[in-house]
Amino acid sequence: MPTIPVITIDGPTASGKGTVASRVASHLGFGLLDSGALYRLTAFSALEANVELTNESALADLAGKLDIHFEGERILLSGREVSNDIRAEAVGVAASKIATLAKVRSALVTLQHDFRRMPGLVADGRDMGTVIFPDAPLKVFLTASVEARAERRYKQLIGKGFSANMANLLQDLRERDERDTQRVIAPLKPAEGAKLLDTSHMSIDQAVEQVLGWYHPAP
Repeated sequence: MPTIPVITIDGPTASGKGTVASRVASHLGFGLLDSGALYRLTAFSALEANVELTNESALADLAGKLDIHFEGERILLSGREVSNDIRAEAVGVAASKIATLAKVRSALVTLQHDFRRMPGLVADGRDMGTVIFPDAPLKVFLTASVEARAERRYKQLIGKGFSANMANLLQDLRERDERDTQRVIAPLKPAEGAKLLDTSHMSIDQAVEQVLGWYHPAP
C-alpha cells in the first residue's frame, strides 16, 4: 500500500501558514488539516458550553467529540459554519491556553491522524512535523517577525469586522509565542530536517511557490 504523502507547515501565530497551506493543498489536490482550528474549535465549544478552561478532563471530552469538516477555507462544526467565529481574539487566547493541556492534545491526536487520506494531506499547525506527522516527506517551518505578524493579524481582524488594537496584538503575540515555545508538551520548534521559510518580506504567492518548489512527489 503506497504511503500517503504529507506536507507539514508549522509556525507561530499569524505567520501566514494557514493561507499558504490552503493554497498548497488546493494546487496539489490534497486534503487540508488546520490543526490550530481544532484547538480554536475546542475553545469555542468550551466557551459556548461554559466549560472552565482549567477543567482538563471536560475539555478533552469535548475535543474528542468534535464533528469537523474543512471545505477550502470554510470550517464546519457539526454542520454549522464557524469560520469567522473561531477567529475572534477571545477564542484564540483560550485556544492557546488549552493547547498546553496534555489530555486535550492527546484527544486531538487520533482526530488529526484521521485526516491523512489519499491523494495526500497538507497539515498546518505547531507540532505537525515534530509530533503528529514526523515521517512527512516535506516539513516546513514558516515564520515572520512579530511586527509583520501583528500587522497581518490586524488587517485580518479589521477585514472580518472585528475591532483590533495594534499594541494589544503585539503583546498578545509575544505572550502566545512564549507559551507555545516554552510549554513542556510539544513545544513550537522546527522539526528535524524542516525547511525554514521567513515570510516577513514575502507575499503569500511567493511563499506558496517556494513550498511547491520544495515538494518532490515520490516516484
